[in-house]
Amino acid sequence: MGTLMIDFITSLDGYGAAEGWPGLWGMESAEYFGWLDEQPEHTLLMGATTYRLMSGMAAGGEEGVDELTRRPKVVFSSTLADPLAWANTRLVTGDAVDAVRAMKADGRTEMRTLGSVSLCRSLITAGLVDRFRVVVFPVITGATGQDRIYDGYPDVGLDLVESRTFDGGLQLLEYVPTVLDGPPGSTGAVG
Repeated sequence: MGTLMIDFITSLDGYGAAEGWPGLWGMESAEYFGWLDEQPEHTLLMGATTYRLMSGMAAGGEEGVDELTRRPKVVFSSTLADPLAWANTRLVTGDAVDAVRAMKADGRTEMRTLGSVSLCRSLITAGLVDRFRVVVFPVITGATGQDRIYDGYPDVGLDLVESRTFDGGLQLLEYVPTVLDGPPGSTGAVG
């Protein structure tokens, strides 16, 4: 069976971006970028908003996007139309949960998300996520933070399976998630 990893970068307070701050909160790390380049082959999953942002960066020749252009990508959207301009991208207009469930069942596809907060929320709620990985950047953006990542999520238990500290204090945390039916200790707490 194929596997699915949710993959986020966040500020310590759980934001995916912040108004006025540069990408990655201005904390680029050569060690982190090297680690990204070493990641095994996988298909990237994303929603329309992330697609528009990232394909625009690729079209503009922005540094670091070449590797993403090379990888296979699947975009879930009811607002985009074929043909998509970004190379190696397939559009799925139907239900994302059903499509990912079928992709996992075929067993040939290792998948990772790219941004796409709503898509990730749907996939974890449906119990389709095998790993949940986050790289936490050492900054709090309470006044300027945008794109709160975990709002609307179900309760999820996380078992740590990997951690690493990159140059600049970036923290990688990788978990096996379990969607919970209620708080720990309550009847039927584990989903």
